[in-house]
Amino acid sequence: MPDDTALLLERHFDTAFAAPEGVQKLRELILTLAMQGKLVPQDPTDPPASELLKEIEAEKQRLVKEGKIKKAKPLPEIQPEEVPYELPDGWLWVRLGMCLLKITDGTHHSPPNSEVGDFLYISAKNIKDNGVLLENATFVSKRIHEEIYSRCDPEPGNILYIKDGATTGIVTINNLEEPFSMLSSVALLKQPTQVDNYYLLFALRSPFFYSEMRLGMTGVAITRVTLTKLNYAIIPFPPLPEQRRIVAKIDELMARCDELEKLRAQRDQQRITVHRAAIARLLDTTTQPATADFGEAWQFITHHFGDLYTVKANVAELRKAILQLAVMGKLVPQAPNDPPARELLKEIEVEKQRLMKEGKIRIQKPLPELTQEDTPYDVPDSWEWIRFEAIIDISSGVTKGRKLEGRKLVLLPYLRVANVQRSYLDLNVIKEIEIPTEELERYSLQTEDLLITEGGDWDKVGRTAIWNSELPICIHQNHVFKGRKYLERQNVYWLEKYLNSMPAREYFAGASKQTTNLASINKTQLRGCPVPLPPLSEQHRIVAKIDQLMALCDQLEANIETTTHQQTKLLHAVVAEV
Repeated sequence: MPDDTALLLERHFDTAFAAPEGVQKLRELILTLAMQGKLVPQDPTDPPASELLKEIEAEKQRLVKEGKIKKAKPLPEIQPEEVPYELPDGWLWVRLGMCLLKITDGTHHSPPNSEVGDFLYISAKNIKDNGVLLENATFVSKRIHEEIYSRCDPEPGNILYIKDGATTGIVTINNLEEPFSMLSSVALLKQPTQVDNYYLLFALRSPFFYSEMRLGMTGVAITRVTLTKLNYAIIPFPPLPEQRRIVAKIDELMARCDELEKLRAQRDQQRITVHRAAIARLLDTTTQPATADFGEAWQFITHHFGDLYTVKANVAELRKAILQLAVMGKLVPQAPNDPPARELLKEIEVEKQRLMKEGKIRIQKPLPELTQEDTPYDVPDSWEWIRFEAIIDISSGVTKGRKLEGRKLVLLPYLRVANVQRSYLDLNVIKEIEIPTEELERYSLQTEDLLITEGGDWDKVGRTAIWNSELPICIHQNHVFKGRKYLERQNVYWLEKYLNSMPAREYFAGASKQTTNLASINKTQLRGCPVPLPPLSEQHRIVAKIDQLMALCDQLEANIETTTHQQTKLLHAVVAEV
C-alpha cells in the first residue's frame, strides 16, 4: 500500500469507529482506493492489462469457434468524457463486456416452480453478499431447467448480479457446486481465467460502479439495469498479479472493518447494559431521594453521565426511569408542611356529590376498594392510592356508523386513536363526523381534558395526552376515553405522567382484553386503574421536575444528533478528498 494511502486509512479508522455509519463508509473508501490503484503499490514487472485483454479476446475467439459462446457485437471505444479519473501505468479503463466471456440473465418468463423438483430455481431473493442462500428457494422440472440453462449456465465462481428491483446492485460469487436455473432479475457474469473473480466482485461493489448502475434505471412497475448497460459499463482493469494483491489487501482491511463493527456493537451494548443496571439499582431502592442508598445509585449515573448518554437507547431508558421515580415519590423530596392528599380527596368528593345531585354526572356502580395487592408499590405517607374514577369523571366518545336519519346534525372534527400519542397530540390529520346537535355538549372537549386510548396495538393501550383547546371545537371517538377533572385546581398533568408511566402501562397490559397482537381496555377497567395521589403542591413540584429533566433528555438527544452529524460530516469529507 502506498505510504500516503496507508496513513489515510490508519488515521481514519478511529473516525470510522466513532461515526454511526463510519465502518460502512470506511469499507466504501477501501474499495474506492482499490479501484484507483492506491491500495497496493504497482509492480513494473507485471504484464500490463493490455496484454490481458489480448489473451481474453483470443480465448473468446476460441470459444466462439467451439460453439460454446456466441460472437458478441464490437463494443464502442471509451470516450475521454466517460473516464472519471486517471489510472496508474499498466492499468486500463475497459467496458465490462470486454473482460468477460458472457453477460446474460435468467428466464424472462417465471416458470412453474415449487418446494420440490429436479433443479434449484434462484431469484434475487436468494442473492446475498456472502453467496447464494437457499432459504425459501424453489425448484423446477428437468425440462424447464435444461431450457433455461442452455442460455444461462452459472458455474461455481461466476459472478451473480441483481439487476432488477429495489436490491439492484447486490453482487456475489456463486458458491453452489450444483447447476441451477435463474430468473431474469439476476445477471450472470462469466469471467475468463485472466480475471480474478474476487477483483471483479469488488469492482462491481465499488461506490463508483454502484452509483453508475443505479443512475437512470429504467422500467415502470420494476426498475432495472439492462444487460446492455452492464455490457457498456466501464471498470478499472489492472494487471492480473495486481488484481490478486488488491484482493488480498481488501480482505485484510475488510477483516479489520469486521472487527471494528464487532467492537462498536460490544461497546454500545456494554453502555446499554451498564445503564440498565444503574437504572434498576436506582429504581430498586426503597428509600427516599435524601437517603444514602438512593444517593449512591444516582451518583453512579451522574459520575458516568458522559459515557452512558452517548446512545439514544439509554436516553429513552432515562425518560422511563424519570417517570418511574416520579410516580414512586423519589424524584423530589416530600415537604412536611404540604396538606396530605386525603384533604384534596375530600374536596373532590364534595364536588362529585354536588354534580351528581344536579344530574351533571352519572352515578356509577362503585368499584371495590383498593387492597394492598392492588397497589404495585409503597408510596410516601402523605400520598394516597385511589382508583382513577375517584378523582376523574370518565366518559366514552361518539360511535361511528350510527343511523341518524331525521335528526339535526352538525359536522365536527373528532380525535381518533392515531391523534392521541403518549404525552402529545398528533393533529396533522383530523377527520370529521356528523353528530346530532343535542350531543354536542356530551362529546365536546374542554381545556385540560385527559384523552386516553382504548387500545389497538400493544403500545396504544392507555396512551394518554391532554387537550389544550388546540381547535375551537372538537369531539372524540368512542375508542378514546375522555377524563375530566372535578376541581379547577386539580393537576391533570400529574395524572398524564402517571398514566404514561410503566406501572400504569403494566396495569393496562394486565387488565386488557387480548387477542392476536391486539389489546384493549373498557371503561370499567379504566375506572379501576390504581393511581398514586401526592399532595397537590408536591404534584406541581414533581411535574416541574419531570419537565426539567425531560428537557435535559431532549438536549442529550440533540447532542447525540450533533455529534453524529459532525462525525459523519468529517468522514464524508475524508472520502470526498479521495
